[in-house]
Amino acid sequence: GKEVYITTRYGMFTCQPNQLTDRHNAETVDRWVHNEDARKQVTVSYTVIRNRKENKMKTIIPAILVVLVMTVSAHAAESMVDVKSSFEVKETGDRLESVLKEKGMTIFNRVKHSEAAREVGIALRETELIIFGNPKVGSPLMKCQQSVAIDLPQKALIWKDSEGNTWISYNNPRYLQKKHNIANCEEVILKIEKALAGIAKAAATK
Repeated sequence: GKEVYITTRYGMFTCQPNQLTDRHNAETVDRWVHNEDARKQVTVSYTVIRNRKENKMKTIIPAILVVLVMTVSAHAAESMVDVKSSFEVKETGDRLESVLKEKGMTIFNRVKHSEAAREVGIALRETELIIFGNPKVGSPLMKCQQSVAIDLPQKALIWKDSEGNTWISYNNPRYLQKKHNIANCEEVILKIEKALAGIAKAAATK
């Protein structure tokens, strides 16, 4: 049969009309869609409308993007890498600072956003930002593409979600690679990827 194209904020997907059920004139069908390029799974809810006279699929309207499925505790989004921490926000931040110093990184600042928000009467879940770097790591990347300097030094966000979980989030080096059109620097990108992943893991786990 003719493929039906469905566009969501995670990309465009295709399916065959006979893969969708038709028990009613209009019904909601939940489908698992796997996006190999983005390495993620999403649950997408579709409203299916059929033309009973012609007995064929007429329109498929994307209705609701339900949830990004977490298959592992550390997952890569398009622009961010999130690593779940076993500790509270403050302790995670303290551990991260310690690991960074051990790795020879300079800590330029630790911004406690939630404390600043509290001072102006705004309730904000615990949120801290640590700004850090090392010329030995950042300079080769800037040599690859100078514009990446706008995203340096590196930053790590330590935050608590609505369910009380603590996370360390940082810019995905692959996102920066795409954003700044960095080419012929795979070794540099891999080195940064490995370093950031190791630092985050050491700070987040017992």
